[in-house]
Amino acid sequence: MTIVTVVNAGKNDSGNLMSRADKFKATGWFLVLIVALAFGLQARSAHADRLKEMTRVQGVRDNQLIGYGLVVGLDGSGDQTTQTPFTTQSLQSMLSQLGVQLPPGTSLQLKNVAAVMVTATMPAFIRSGQTIDLTVSSLGNAKSLRGGTLLMTPLKGVDGQVYAIAQGNVLVSGAGAAANGSKVQINHLAVGRVPGGATIEREVATTLGRGEYIYLESNTTDFNTSRLIAQVINAFVGPELASAVDGRVVRVRAPLEQDKRVEFLARLENLEIVPPRSAAKVIVNARTGSVVMNQTVTVEPCAVAHGNLSVIISTEPVISQPNALSLRGDTVQAQRSSIEIREDKGGLVTMPAGVSLAEVVKALNAIGATPQDLLAILQAMKSAGVLRAELEII
Repeated sequence: MTIVTVVNAGKNDSGNLMSRADKFKATGWFLVLIVALAFGLQARSAHADRLKEMTRVQGVRDNQLIGYGLVVGLDGSGDQTTQTPFTTQSLQSMLSQLGVQLPPGTSLQLKNVAAVMVTATMPAFIRSGQTIDLTVSSLGNAKSLRGGTLLMTPLKGVDGQVYAIAQGNVLVSGAGAAANGSKVQINHLAVGRVPGGATIEREVATTLGRGEYIYLESNTTDFNTSRLIAQVINAFVGPELASAVDGRVVRVRAPLEQDKRVEFLARLENLEIVPPRSAAKVIVNARTGSVVMNQTVTVEPCAVAHGNLSVIISTEPVISQPNALSLRGDTVQAQRSSIEIREDKGGLVTMPAGVSLAEVVKALNAIGATPQDLLAILQAMKSAGVLRAELEII
């Protein structure tokens, strides 16, 4: 309906026909509208990702912080100080700084104190005085950090400088109880969180690009993805602004003024891109038996046979006792074992060339292959050269 309205606007307010220039302008807007509608239909028909989910700006990164501290106020679930001498050493050092001097040779037997490691992530552009969350993890043999309070702990970066100060109540999302040798526990009790527990004291300078360029780093290494990102930026922002440097980095010319550069990045990160099909890959977790394959996995003509060999060993007790009215002999318990070897009927499945992931899974399920069986089957198919995918074992 919108297209018809634009085409039929052939007269001006005075009733005269539009000039040739006006007609040319209307035709131009008409073509732009058709292109926009066509692109919108194409975007709806395919899955599109925003640029902010596919890339990140080079230089805009988080920084890890770490510190060593003490958690006090535990209900008898702290470190056993005879086995963790660093807990008492840390406590004595802290008390001496607060003006409390313990007599020489004092042996502290504490149950309400635990030594912990404090970790936090310092996001980009954060300013002095803002707060971040932190994680508190037991360093000794404390049974639980529930109900404890983290004392003032400096958090340092990789350069050894203090960037934040942490302190606050530890929140543990678990519970446990023990009595007379019985114990019950829900979730993990030796790790807790302190929401907003660290205050930033030192800022980290973050630059948005170098000179007139900013660099967008893709999350995956793919030359086709870099080419598509550069094409979309040039089509919607301006011609010849973006160029692909390699399979991961795209260079974009951006305004030099800081506010305009931020506005420019805000426009870029909302652009939608239909990502190309990823490389065929099969991920195998040998510890859990998990197998994940993407949609581009195919196989060449092959035949897969599957059969299980089971060895069953069963042992049952046998009671041997003397005859009735026997003067000699004792009742003896013996063991009787039986060994059975069972071979399940195997299956042979022939796979034609170019079958898809769904057909591969359906065929393997038809012969009763379990996830553990898939590990051996996929490795054998890769060795035979019929699996057209990268096999990665984690």
